[in-house]
Amino acid sequence: MHEQHEGDNPILEIKNLKLWYKVYKGYSKVLDGVNLTVRRGEKVGIVGEAGCGKTTTVKSILGIIPEKRYVIPEGQIFYKGRDILEMSERELNGIRSGEISMIYQEPAAALNPVFTIGQQMMDVVRYSSQGKGKTKQEQKEMVLRAINEVFIPDAERIFAFYPSQLSGGMKQRICIAMAIMTQRDLMIADEPGTALDVTIQDQVHRTLNELVEKRNMSLIMITHSLGVARELTDSINVMYAGNVVESAQTKDLFKRTLHPYTIGLMEAVPRLTGGGIQSGIYGSIPDYLYPPPGCRFAPRCQRATDECREQKPPVRDAGDGHWVACWHI
Repeated sequence: MHEQHEGDNPILEIKNLKLWYKVYKGYSKVLDGVNLTVRRGEKVGIVGEAGCGKTTTVKSILGIIPEKRYVIPEGQIFYKGRDILEMSERELNGIRSGEISMIYQEPAAALNPVFTIGQQMMDVVRYSSQGKGKTKQEQKEMVLRAINEVFIPDAERIFAFYPSQLSGGMKQRICIAMAIMTQRDLMIADEPGTALDVTIQDQVHRTLNELVEKRNMSLIMITHSLGVARELTDSINVMYAGNVVESAQTKDLFKRTLHPYTIGLMEAVPRLTGGGIQSGIYGSIPDYLYPPPGCRFAPRCQRATDECREQKPPVRDAGDGHWVACWHI
């Protein structure tokens, strides 16, 4: 589904990416031809239920899946026009330390409990391209500036704290500060508010949004919530079982929802007007060891026909940069 942005010089372009995990019984065929485009300065959402391949997709961009655990039989990941899958480990490390940053959904797991916040953030600066050659005091100033930027007061005091002395919301803000401390072109946020209560989650999302806009960074926001995607993104890619089944500008997707899976997600969103329990989608994602030969959503789809069950649907242009993988559109 990359065609909708052709000619816009995308910063990231994933083309027909297939990724299979090696498991005891063979291969778990998780990603089944993912297409995704991120333009410069654009905020892109990847939405879908747990286990649909969202995190695997973004981990493949950074090459942080243990090498012996997977194979990529097909596909390309272009970052600034160069295929990441063809890069050496040294080139990849350069991109990880200076161009793309990632925020994980569990802040406690991202911070080492035995080192202070200051020590951990200083390490990030020290190994970045912008931190090299700077004095220790200049590096510390970069850290304190980043802590202030995520709206945490008294940065000097926080610098000396251990992670256990911070609340969940503060830890997640520190993770954001680590990601924006040095100038990056692309930020990946993997459900950054999931482990937090709703109010703190909202504050973290606002902080992230303000910083991305202020620095004109591109953002990939992974979320299972259409509401979060609506608030924070310019475009949305709906993922189901290793495929992007619908891709559109955020406003257009909510105005004109086309894929049966996206319609099901929309119907499952609780509404302020009430109206009882929402319908949701019957069933669960397929077994990736033995995925359906046709559309992977067919076993759960009320509109499925024999064609859907036997052949993978093509990606169709529904107009205005709106793309749908469905036989019935």
